[in-house]
Order: sequence, then C-alpha cells, then structure tokens
Amino acid sequence: MVRLMDDAVVRAMARWPNVPHVYGWLSLDRRGQWRLQGGTIGNVQLRDFISRNYFAVGDGSYAFQNGPQRVFVALEYAPWVTGLDGASVMRFHTGVPVAQMSAAWMDELGNLLLLTEQGLALLDDRDLDAFTDHMCDAAGKRLDEDQQAAAVEALLEGTDPGATIQFAQSRIPLAPIRAGEVAARFGLVREPKEP
Repeated sequence: MVRLMDDAVVRAMARWPNVPHVYGWLSLDRRGQWRLQGGTIGNVQLRDFISRNYFAVGDGSYAFQNGPQRVFVALEYAPWVTGLDGASVMRFHTGVPVAQMSAAWMDELGNLLLLTEQGLALLDDRDLDAFTDHMCDAAGKRLDEDQQAAAVEALLEGTDPGATIQFAQSRIPLAPIRAGEVAARFGLVREPKEP
C-alpha cells in the first residue's frame, strides 16, 4: 500500500530541496510508539503527522519527512508494529488497517513477526496472547490451549511446529526465526547513520 505525504510536506520539499537529513533523534519502539531522543511523543497531532509521513527509504532504512527535512528513524526491532483492534482487525502503528499478511515467524524471545503489504511488522507484545488464539494446525484446525503452548514452545526452541495462523480470511504459515537474523534477512537498517 502506498501512502501519500501531506501536501504541505511535498510543497516544502520542492521549495527547499537541499535541507540536511537528521539522524539519531527519532525512533520507533517495539510497541509502535514514536520516541524523540528516548522520550515517548505524547502529542497526538505530532504522532499522527509523523505516521502520515513515514516511509521506507529504499536502502533498508525508514524515515519521516518533516517538511523539507528527512528524519531517519531508529528501529528498536521492526519498521512496522501491528496491534489488534477488536477480534479480527489488525492495524499498523500508523493507524492504517493491515490489508494482507503472507507469513509469520516467532523468534526465541517470543516476538511474533508478520510479513504484510508494508513489509515486516512486529506484533505488539500486549496482543500476543490474543493472537495465539488464531493458531491452527497445517490443515486449518484450531489448536486448543495445550496445543498452542506446545507450538509456541517449539517455536521458541527454533523448531517448526507445522502451525499456521488463521486470521480474518488468511491462513499463513508460522515458522521459527532467530532474533539476531531478522535485520539481515529482511534487509533492515535499524540504526541509520549519516554517510
């Protein structure tokens, strides 16, 4: 899904094309909160403005276009964070609904990663218990609590339990991944640096 930047941002970029980029000020935490030099941004309008003008740069890094100035974002884990909004709606940290999921992984720390139309997303850990209720076997049969626990244990140990996730109209495979391999595997630049 392509999101357009605010018109004012596009006009500012055209008016001042050579404004230096900013590094090391803005970050995205594991729960989808924007942080400015470590402190959570509490202003709703500012959070919404950042979310509307957040994008993939194309080299594995992500940024927020603040008028003419590109502000690179440090990623605590993944460039997108998702959360459940009701029983069958999932939203990105930007407020936009997730339209598509095609794969899922759990790392040895219990983080659940989803491949979405935007790219790699981390499920907010507060929604992990509710999301495991959507676990199924390879045939699509819902797992009971004991089977869910066994599947999660296998994933945490790095073993593929043959489980899937049935969410909305999609059934997606669930596989193990090592946390230390995520950035390289998906080409993420978690700490963008000035060239």
